[in-house]
Amino acid sequence: MAITHYSAYFCCMARDEQLKERWEGVVQKLSAQFSDGDPLDLDAIIYLIGVQELGQIHRRFKKDEKINLMHIAICKLLTPYGYYALDYVDDQGWPHYKNLEPLPALKAGEQTVLMKEAIVAYFLAQKLID
Repeated sequence: MAITHYSAYFCCMARDEQLKERWEGVVQKLSAQFSDGDPLDLDAIIYLIGVQELGQIHRRFKKDEKINLMHIAICKLLTPYGYYALDYVDDQGWPHYKNLEPLPALKAGEQTVLMKEAIVAYFLAQKLID
């Protein structure tokens, strides 16, 4: 029983270390491209994903649009987890998602880990990181 416990522990540690390395790779890549190397935080990366998903990368956004961009990104990022699905794209090109399943009640740190995992998976799927 103890061996199983330790192997599960080391498996999770290895997975956590891989997530940490991949996350740092995403931050470095995006920071170099969009902020002259100053490290971007989680919210900034979510915003960039929203802009990417909207596809209107060369325009300025109002404050309420920036919030909507972050919502688009979060929905897109959590779609593979079964929480959201693309419902439609409106006539201005903004995607709208429907909630399929309530999000679990997570502590702040757990939310951060989930979003980092989802962002890493997004960039892996886009083949922007290894």
